[in-house]
Amino acid sequence: MEVEISLATESVDTLFKRYGPAYRWLVTMTGMMGAMVMILASTMANVAVPSIMGTFGVGQDQAQWMASSFLATMTASQLLGAWSIAAVGPRVAYIAAVCVFIIGSLICAGAPNIDILIFGRVVQGFAAGLVQPVAMVVIFRAYPADQRGLAMSLYAMGIMIAPIMGPVVGGVTIDWLSWRHVFFIPIPVAGVAMLMAVLFMPTRDPTVKRPPFDWTGYILVCLAIVCLMTAVANGQRDGWVSNKIVGLLLTGFSLAAAFVISQFRSSSPILNFAVFRHPQFVIAATLGFVFGAGNFGSTYIIPVFVQTVQDFTPTAAGMVTVPAGIVVMCLYPVMGRLVDTFPVRYLAMTGLSLFAFGMMLLHTTDVNTAFWTLAFFAIIGRLGFSIMVPAINVSALNALPPEQLDQGAGTINFVRLLGGAFGVNSLVVFMEQRTEFHSIALTATQTSNNSASRELLDQVTELMQQGGVAEAFLQSGALHYLGQVIEAQANTLGFKDGFLILAVIFVLALVPAWRMGRPSRR
Repeated sequence: MEVEISLATESVDTLFKRYGPAYRWLVTMTGMMGAMVMILASTMANVAVPSIMGTFGVGQDQAQWMASSFLATMTASQLLGAWSIAAVGPRVAYIAAVCVFIIGSLICAGAPNIDILIFGRVVQGFAAGLVQPVAMVVIFRAYPADQRGLAMSLYAMGIMIAPIMGPVVGGVTIDWLSWRHVFFIPIPVAGVAMLMAVLFMPTRDPTVKRPPFDWTGYILVCLAIVCLMTAVANGQRDGWVSNKIVGLLLTGFSLAAAFVISQFRSSSPILNFAVFRHPQFVIAATLGFVFGAGNFGSTYIIPVFVQTVQDFTPTAAGMVTVPAGIVVMCLYPVMGRLVDTFPVRYLAMTGLSLFAFGMMLLHTTDVNTAFWTLAFFAIIGRLGFSIMVPAINVSALNALPPEQLDQGAGTINFVRLLGGAFGVNSLVVFMEQRTEFHSIALTATQTSNNSASRELLDQVTELMQQGGVAEAFLQSGALHYLGQVIEAQANTLGFKDGFLILAVIFVLALVPAWRMGRPSRR
């Protein structure tokens, strides 16, 4: 009985006495391992999008749900972090999240169709959102006050390494094995993280009363996100004024309004909207939403672009963004120090401008753009992110009184992830629309007066004759090739417009960024 009580109440202090000073590193590795492997899984799948589109015969409007459903579910499940720590303890919450992640990975790996695959990504995203706040809180508590900055830096470093390595690991896996193995790769690491959690994660503090949770508000926000994202994703296919899409939009906005009202009336709200009474926080949250959309949108579009347009291998596609990730990881601590020296508005505007410039450079690329040119353009855009992140966070938290800091930190993170989910969703829909527009425009130019097209048809016909193609198939074969050329050009222009719209949005975000005041030290 004594052993059972001891195991049931293992706190950070108890574990520290057992393992000594090494415990801090052990629990840091445990927390980072789970968080990193789940973030790794999120970015690995982006490289697999073209392969999955080919396997299931779907377009980007359906394939993008792999990324956006993961982000949306991760956004919603992060709201459960604080409650799960108090209700069941870090150990149980962490182990449960890792188990759920493994189940989701297995569902994805064996998915017979795109719908089951998306469901598996939803399961993975739920686990990823729950693990991150649990890991961060435990690591924070394991260090003394004068070393917590170091602890959070280590955690942030690990979180930044995962997105860098994800596309590379995913690309190599696809080239050597298959896209299904992308979902098997994280499972062994997740298993090790679960075993380490049994040894090093603290259990629930029995002296802490289990807090109430606003399940009504949580269900409302989840349903609102699902309805709105479904409407955005299917609007192009079903028609933006169709009964289905209009109904989803009205339902989504109604649920979102009901969620806001419920939070004002709830005794234990999951989001404290009182933080939005501070104008500077509203500006920072707006920029956080834009940042999330640009961050996750560009992370999705670049690997798909280089594989679809430039015919890069998955490995090469994953390597394109690696130099940018390494540069940002090295400069992140430096950029954080700049926030204490320069006005936040200028740093935020510099970051927005750099990312917009990087996207404008990517807008100029085509099938002939070299690998290192693409990598350099990506570096410019990511430099902007390294400046924006600390500027947004500091501006948001400095705008709040001390008693609202915890709620503000959770809210700004929620808004940023929400921007990422809707950013990927909306970006793919926009590119689909522009690709269709360019396809129609290019097809309209294919007349008998188009000398370039006639010359191309003659050349293709001649090559087919030399290859021994029967006379009856020459004309239809040449026209089919011309159609493929038009489709490829329209697809390229659609991607270029995607980069352009990201640049335009970040340029427009300069307006609220200019209104960011100088942060006052609290």
